[in-house]
Amino acid sequence: MIETSDAIKMALDQGLDLVEISPDARPPVCKIMDHGKFKYEQSKKDQKNRASSKASEMKEVRLGRSVKIDEHDVQIRVNQARRFLIDGHKVLITQRFKGREMAHREIGIERLKKIMEQLSEVGKPETNFPRWMGPQASIIITPDKAKIEIVKRQEQRQKDIDAAKEKRAEQQKHAANKPEAPASNAAPAPAPVPVNSAQQEQAPSNA
Repeated sequence: MIETSDAIKMALDQGLDLVEISPDARPPVCKIMDHGKFKYEQSKKDQKNRASSKASEMKEVRLGRSVKIDEHDVQIRVNQARRFLIDGHKVLITQRFKGREMAHREIGIERLKKIMEQLSEVGKPETNFPRWMGPQASIIITPDKAKIEIVKRQEQRQKDIDAAKEKRAEQQKHAANKPEAPASNAAPAPAPVPVNSAQQEQAPSNA
């Protein structure tokens, strides 16, 4: 065990800090280190842990308050669920039944099955059967990392293609608006013949 004063002196001699690691231990545990660097690395580690925790959140997508929901609105929710899955979230998709709709539950069940098929390119269901809770049925779809990587590469490739097309169109537009150089097919004008003063004096007069 090293006395506190000796530990502080050792840290100062090395140009470092004496940092208390386990204050509740008896005796307390300290470490000689660069405190600024330690805080920076700790903050990066905490940030990574928060991002990892956020990525594992469960996202819920509700298909309206009844089975009478327009197919366009269903597709909007499917696209939203697809984006959640690509971002690494589990997705809970819920179909509610209102009043007498419980007598025709097959309508909502068929819709959930169709949605599972649409999202199969990026996810997989936790169970093959919907879960019931009161007047609502739900399915949980988890991200399929291998499929998502393929989709991400395809999306990036398409973005690169679109960017190249846009750049090419911009270059063509710029070339079309560029003024043309004047034509140089005309013959050059003849050079003037020099006339000295003696020739001018000998020239005959018309008078």
